[in-house]
Amino acid sequence: MLSREPGTRLDPSRQPVIIAALRTPICRANGQLKSLRAEDLLAPVLRSLLAETGVGDFDVSDVVIGNAVGGGGNLARYAALQAGLPVEVPGLTVDRQCGSGLDAIALASRLVAAGGNGVFLAGGVESISTAPLRARRNQDPDGDPDFYARATFVPPEFGDPDMGVAAENVAREFAISRERQDDFALRSHRRAVAAAAAGTFVPEIVPLETGGALIQTDDGPRASLKAGLMARFPAAFVPGGTVTAGNSCFDADAAAAVVITSLQRARQLGAADGLIVLGCDTAGVDPELLGIGASVAAQRLLAGLGLAPEELDLVEFNEAFASQALACLDALGVDPEQVNLDGGALALGHGYGASGAVLVTRLLAQARTIAKDKPGRESLALAMISIAGGMGTAAMFRYALLQDD
Repeated sequence: MLSREPGTRLDPSRQPVIIAALRTPICRANGQLKSLRAEDLLAPVLRSLLAETGVGDFDVSDVVIGNAVGGGGNLARYAALQAGLPVEVPGLTVDRQCGSGLDAIALASRLVAAGGNGVFLAGGVESISTAPLRARRNQDPDGDPDFYARATFVPPEFGDPDMGVAAENVAREFAISRERQDDFALRSHRRAVAAAAAGTFVPEIVPLETGGALIQTDDGPRASLKAGLMARFPAAFVPGGTVTAGNSCFDADAAAAVVITSLQRARQLGAADGLIVLGCDTAGVDPELLGIGASVAAQRLLAGLGLAPEELDLVEFNEAFASQALACLDALGVDPEQVNLDGGALALGHGYGASGAVLVTRLLAQARTIAKDKPGRESLALAMISIAGGMGTAAMFRYALLQDD
């Protein structure tokens, strides 16, 4: 926790604040961005963040990046150098699977709170399209390697269900009906379609060039999706189950990152506004019910800050599956209508390590929109994500004007 009460302020030289947040288009894996590796997705975002904020290359203290299925080798360092940052700027890659992007931002927040007035680039990236194949060695040195689709997340005695099976476990355990799941997923698509049509996403997207084409829009939201079609999707993971391809997210390629620094340094940089970081928390839960992890982390975070769910103005939650999103919101006592105002991962896609940073990017954009309509409005904003292996991370922010805060 960084501050115990929403009104409590750390010393300005230690109070973390996010002053900029950008992302790439979020595109289906093996689709429009399939030729771009993770560093190719991330480097343009890092470069654009520096241009937007006026932070000098040598002023960056560190680059902290989340990544879940890459090839290792410290991707953050690689992407920083590809972005043109000097060799003196280090990089750190974080792996907490789906939570990696949000946890990278949380870690950078804590580094700011430790002192030094540093400026950090933090976020996440995933190129599922170019992720390396994974294999285990067999006992026979001359035998073929044993390729596998995903890593094991916990010892077998704890249960290690596939994500779709875990979503069915949550739906059954918390009585989340098929109808509620389908309605929630359909709403996500409708909101994302409407937001795209209104140009809502344009200011936060860094276009990418690949194969002679400029990709500048998300390709997931489906305007043609109707309730009747949703109802026809069969169970995707468990026979007779309620989790379908229609109420589950799809894999996506994406990158997102933020500039995070101290309130003092932000003012020196001339930043007009930002998300003040109030606190972050990560919780562990039963791996069989991994989808509920976000709500446990959020409950602890709210309690530690002395906040009630009804005080929240904005909530962004990674919609890996409608069942787990609804179960978490029910547990928190948050109305699903108030969450993911411009749609979520069910419509936009889930870029694993990038997704947590996408949540923060969306919160800053939404808070700025509210402030335009209601000048001076300080929104309380929550980002949360459930994580493979039975975990969840949540982060709380307060949007504020910085020069007269």
